[in-house]
Amino acid sequence: MEITFAAFPGFTALDLIGPYDVLARLPGTSVQFVAAESGPVTDSRGLIEVPAARSFAEVSQPEVVVVPGGAITRRMVRDGHPLIDWLREVHPHTRFTTSVCTGSLLLGAAGVLDGLEATSYWVAREQLADFGATPLDERVVERGRVITGAGVSSGIDMALLLVARLAGEEAAQIIQLAIEYDPAPPFDAGSPATASPAIVAAVRARVAANLAAASA
Repeated sequence: MEITFAAFPGFTALDLIGPYDVLARLPGTSVQFVAAESGPVTDSRGLIEVPAARSFAEVSQPEVVVVPGGAITRRMVRDGHPLIDWLREVHPHTRFTTSVCTGSLLLGAAGVLDGLEATSYWVAREQLADFGATPLDERVVERGRVITGAGVSSGIDMALLLVARLAGEEAAQIIQLAIEYDPAPPFDAGSPATASPAIVAAVRARVAANLAAASA
């Protein structure tokens, strides 16, 4: 089993690294990073690189695809991007097509989510309706071969569910314990439903600033 991570300049690091660390632990699995062009691909902060050994053009029938998000995804959807074209071509052949955070916007732009329920980062979730999807306020949404995760950290949850589908629940539980994934955050502010209005407003302002910068 080969897991293909679709990378692009400006991806959110944890969107990709979280699922990578889960899925790379699955016995009998190999992982690869692909991008529009082979070579190093840098995250949104310009500090972390992943090695894309192959280009999209070189990978025509991936078994499993994982697509991260990032503020840049809005511009990619607006202007078009080789990743969207590639997803449109390869999705009919995948065993699973998955996303984390606003990676679901890229799936939507590729037509993958038309008629499906899906999730995304909470600030962007309602935009899924623009692509014919029904947005759900859930951490992970599985609909057939398509699995979408909500914001950033939910990529770990999505990846564990994907492991369960690929190799069984016991394999997923073994990996969950191996990475000691037992969330107990110090604050109950991880959702707009539980965070205070002031915190929600502060995050919305930061997101708006990031989107403005990424869209320039």
